[in-house]
Formats: sequence, C-alpha cells, structure tokens
Amino acid sequence: GLEGGAKNQFSTFSNFITTINQKKEGIGNRNSPTQLVLPNIKNVRDLPRICLDVRQKQRMSIDALPQELKAPFPPEPSLPIRTKTVKDFQDDVEKSKASGDWKAVHSFYSTTFDSFLEINAAFKKDTNSPFNTVEDSGIDTQFVNAVYDALLNTPQDVQKSVLKGIINGLLQEWTGPRTKDDLRAYCILLQNPQFSNTSTYVIYAHLLRQIAALTEADHHFLVHWSKKISQKRFKQVVDRLLQFISLRLFPAKPEEFPPMVKCTWWIPSATKVLALFNAANSLISPPIISYTDFYNSTLDHIDLMEEYHNWQCYGNSHRFSFCQYPFIISIAAKKVIIQRDSEQQMISIARQSLVDKVSRRQKPDMNMLFLNVKVRRTHLVSDSLDELARKRADLKKKLKVTFVGEAGLDMGGLTKEWFLLLIRQIFHPDYGMFTYHKDSHCHWFSSFKCDNYSEFRLVGALMGLAVYNSITLDIRFPPCCYKKLLSPPIVPCDHNTLVGICDVTLDDLFQIMPELAHGLSELLSYEGNVEEDFYSTFQVFQEEFGVIKSYSLKANGDKIPVTNQNRKEYVQLYVDFLLNKSIYKQFAAFYYGFHSVCASYALLLLRPEEVEILVCGSPELDMSALQRSTQYEGYQKTDLTIRYFWDVVLGFSLDLQKKLLHFATGSDRVPVGGMADLNFKISKSETSTNWLPVAHTCFNQLCLPPYKNKKELKQKLIIGISNAEGFGLE
Repeated sequence: GLEGGAKNQFSTFSNFITTINQKKEGIGNRNSPTQLVLPNIKNVRDLPRICLDVRQKQRMSIDALPQELKAPFPPEPSLPIRTKTVKDFQDDVEKSKASGDWKAVHSFYSTTFDSFLEINAAFKKDTNSPFNTVEDSGIDTQFVNAVYDALLNTPQDVQKSVLKGIINGLLQEWTGPRTKDDLRAYCILLQNPQFSNTSTYVIYAHLLRQIAALTEADHHFLVHWSKKISQKRFKQVVDRLLQFISLRLFPAKPEEFPPMVKCTWWIPSATKVLALFNAANSLISPPIISYTDFYNSTLDHIDLMEEYHNWQCYGNSHRFSFCQYPFIISIAAKKVIIQRDSEQQMISIARQSLVDKVSRRQKPDMNMLFLNVKVRRTHLVSDSLDELARKRADLKKKLKVTFVGEAGLDMGGLTKEWFLLLIRQIFHPDYGMFTYHKDSHCHWFSSFKCDNYSEFRLVGALMGLAVYNSITLDIRFPPCCYKKLLSPPIVPCDHNTLVGICDVTLDDLFQIMPELAHGLSELLSYEGNVEEDFYSTFQVFQEEFGVIKSYSLKANGDKIPVTNQNRKEYVQLYVDFLLNKSIYKQFAAFYYGFHSVCASYALLLLRPEEVEILVCGSPELDMSALQRSTQYEGYQKTDLTIRYFWDVVLGFSLDLQKKLLHFATGSDRVPVGGMADLNFKISKSETSTNWLPVAHTCFNQLCLPPYKNKKELKQKLIIGISNAEGFGLE
C-alpha cells in the first residue's frame, strides 16, 4: 500500500525555497541580468536556481506569497477531546515502570498516533483555536518532547503501535488541500526519534515524500514553525535526515532496504525536507545551528563531477542533483569540484593555445601552456601588475613564477612566495590601498578617490589565482567582503549593471569598525530627543589627504535632521555608504579581477564563509595533528632527532610555529582539509650538522640534518625559519 502512495513531482519546491529566501532587490540597479557570462561552460540549458541560498535571509509573511497561493484555508475538522496533560502522562509512565503494567501508556500511544486528528487532539495547545499563522504552530512543545523522550524506553509493542498508527495516517486518502492540523502532524512526526533506526526507514521515506510534495504555501508554514524548535531537537532532526541519506547511498546492510531502482525518490525527498530546515535555520540570526552541521561528508565519496555536470546540463529540472542543494555539500567536496573544474578549464585553454600555434605553423613552446610571470623583487607590485595585465588571456593557465636573477625553479614554492610577498606589500598601511582596523584585526578598502583602480583589480586577480591554483593567502578581510564578492556570483554581461553591492547591516559594520557600529547602535537605542541632543543631519564627513569632505546620504541630506522617527533610516544609509557606495569603484575593480580568473558555475555552490576558507585557509594551527600525519624519509618517527624536533616545535610560540609552516610549505595557513592535506614530509639530510635545515616548499618537505642534541636542533631550526626569504639551487 505504501509503495502505491502519491508520486507527485516536486516541481514547485525550488520556487518555494527561492521565494522564501529571496531578498528585496535594490531599486533599478540590482535587477538580475538577462544574459550571463559563463566562459568555457558548454551545453548550459539554464542557470540553476540555488534553492537554498543561505545568504538570503528575508523573513516572508503570508501576504508576500504569490496570489495563487492565497487560497482560503480549508476548514479544520473537529478534533476529539483529549484531556491528558504532561504531568498525567509522566505519572502514567512512572506507574508503568514501577508495576510493569504498560496498558495505560500503550493505550495513550496507540490512540495518539493513530491519525493526524488524534495527534492534534493530544498535542495542540488549544483544540478550539485555529493557529493559522506562521508565528505560532499551536504545538504543545513540552508535551511532544516528554512523549518522545519516553518512547524509546517503552516495551516493543508500544513502539510498534506508534509506527502502525503513523502508517495509518500516511495511508489516509487526501481529498483536498492539507489543513493546518495536517501540517502540525507532519511537524510533530518529523521529530520522532524512532526514525533513527534503519528498520523504520520505509515508513520514514514515505513521510518525507509526502512533506516534500506539499505546496509552497504549506512549506512556508513548516519552515517558520521549524525555526521555533529547540536547538537540541532541531539538530536531532537534521542529523536523522543526513543519516538517512548516507545510509541509503552506502547501506551497511543492503538487504535492509528495498532495491535502489524501487526507491530512487528516497534521497530527493529527504534532501528537499532537509532544505526546509536549512531555510528555517537561515531565517534566524544567529542561526539555530552552524551551516556546517548541514554538511554530509558521505557525499565526499560519490562522483561529484557527475553531479556537477548533471546540474550544469539540466539545471533545476526534474533530474535531481545534490548541486541543487549546495548546503549539504561539504567545503572539502566543493573544493574538489572547484579544483577539477579549474583543471579542466586550464587544460582547455592550454589545448586551444597549442592548436592556434600549430594552425599558424609555428613551433610549439612548452611555456605557452603556462601563465608565466617574471618579476623583480625590487619592483614586485608594478612588475606583477604589468605581467597580469599583459597576459590577461592566459590567466586560466597554470601559474608559473620566476624571480629575475634567481635560479629557483618553480614547482610550486616560488608561486607561494610570490603570493606572500605581494600580499604583504599591497596590504602595508603605507601603500594606501587598504586600511587596517586594529579593533577588528582586518583590512578594508580605502575610500580615497584615485584615477586608476587597476591595483585593486590586481588584488582581485591574485585572490582568484590563489583559489584557481589551490594556494592559501594570508588576507584578513571581514565576512562582508566575501558576501559582496558573490553579489552576483556570475559576472553580468551588461557592464552597466552594478556589482559588489549587497544588503549590509549594522552587524556587518561591527565586524569592521566595532567602535563606530557601537556608536550607531547607541543612537538607535537612545531614549532622549535625538534631534536636539545629537544635532546631526543626513551627512557623512570623511578625511581625505588632510581635507574634510562631506557627503549627503540622501538628496538634500545636509538639510534633513536626524530624529527619533528617521534614525533607523539614517543608520542604514550610513552603513550602506561606508560598505557599498563610498568604495564602489575600488570594490568593482576588485570584483572583476577575481572573476576574471574564477568565473565558473562552481561559485554558485559557495557561501561567503566558504569562499573565505578557500582563499585564506584556516589560521588555527594544530601542530599535534601535523605530527600525526607527517611522513618520514630516512628517519623513523621514534628516532632521537625526530623526537627532539617535535619536542621543540610543540614548545614553540604560535609565531614560531607559523614561521616553521611558512618555511616548509610557503604558507602559514592551513588548507581546507586540515594539516593532513599538507602531506608534510621530513627527510634525513646527509650533510654536516653545521648546516641549517633546508626546505623544498614545492613538496612541503623539510630536510633535517641529524643534530646531536635538542639545543643544537632548536638553535639551527630557529635561525633557518627566521631567515626564509629567497630561493637557490643546491
């Protein structure tokens, strides 16, 4: 009977999530372009709508729903009268435990879960009230929690009666739209802890299928009701859904489940229900659980590129792909997709260069397969700018760096140092491109006007090249920067379309200029007369090269006083001016520089936080984890020299540990996969112990002579890692 259930296509699901999360578009300048620039991407039928974009957090009321969804509520059937309270139930459970007679408890469970009406009769706070709003589900949460907490400790026949009742409810013939009582029942049933057991998965799958097939308006209610669930219960539901997907993909006992060909809808249904919880999580600030709690690491082991290509070709059509729901794909898996997509683009560009050369009957040169950058250390920024501007057509080739006058061959190490030195120089306060804010420990774009913004484009291209070539950078931008970098994630074809503009809040300003943000927050909560006490107008004053300049936040802003009534508008315009308008040209150049290298569908899969991790890696060093994953050549991990080494390193200050990592790998940041992804190796150097350690940063390899004692090793190691600039050949 269950297998013969409704086989609705979930065609409205993507539209629902898009609607519920969609932000208000800015007037005129934020309209989505009708044409998109997608270099080197073939056979794209339509731009996939990322249905669960957690960057978009607008709360949506029922009035905001499309007109066709505003159907009158179907009448609620009258509910049976049930008077049992939480205390009555708990007393019954205690009596049953003491006497061993579970009849009363069995009767309660079998009656309560026998139908959706009975579920509402037991758990609805007031059976006479409709509870037809998104603000209040009308569910007696305390009672639901008590019933579920006791369920797994009851005899098997009690637990079976609950599952039998749920089957009865799911087999009910639906003759019209779902009522709010039906939605309440779905919301309650999703929290049933029995669905953690694989023996219940067939029932669970049909429950998920029915929920996934609900209308957009019904999903709207479930999302808003779900965000009221406690953090503990919310996390449990999410974990159950992730486990369900994992075990269906890779079952420990395949015989426990129907053949995959008979239940291809299991995983899409579960993923779509999980999307509702992701949408609910994104509506609250701070979110109920971390976005990383939605990652399913099992997906790291499937053919991700097939998923990615299906998504490219079929978009959000009825062909399911996990890429339609990027919140479930871990950052490690997304990195794999981006790397492979980058490699394919590199190969395609290199092949085209080779074909062009041959077609002109010219001799092929291996250098044409790379982006070759030659720079002088004494003119690092200007040389880099000239090279990247001159070789713009080659940006998607593999990067290869040469320092003029040095013999080092770039197998990766020179590239890392080029990035490091260039970033260090560009972000130096004396250079004037970026302002360092000590309170927030981050850089922000200088608002000073200039004639040429090409250096900002260079910084954007550097970040793009770093992601494209899997290099981590020591850049300290606030999260707001990465949100702007994905606004929009695909470069618009119309260059008149504004880029790098996103909705910003006081929270974003707190992450950059906490003192100023605190002052604006005080203004919003001030209980006195704002106009008389602050005497401010809708103006901003900024110092530029020793001259104070004023900017109006709106037309005739210098004549409009800030009052108790308009102070919210003033604060919002002030924040928007600082983070969007005052730095528009600088950030637009930075945006185009980044996307000149990284233009890819894969960016649509990323959250701003994930872009930051891909660019910067993690600053958290765990040297114990590095010790566990280190490989040895010529040494054993029990050798005295190796034991001395780790005793010294684990005792280093954080600054010295970063210097060691930079010395050995070319970067002091940890990649996405953690220390294990470094593939760090310590090799035995047969040179004299008078020599310093040597590093091959191309291969993350440290060559360590067999020093006689710990003191000598520590002394030589500190000298080596503290003087680690420049390359030579032995």
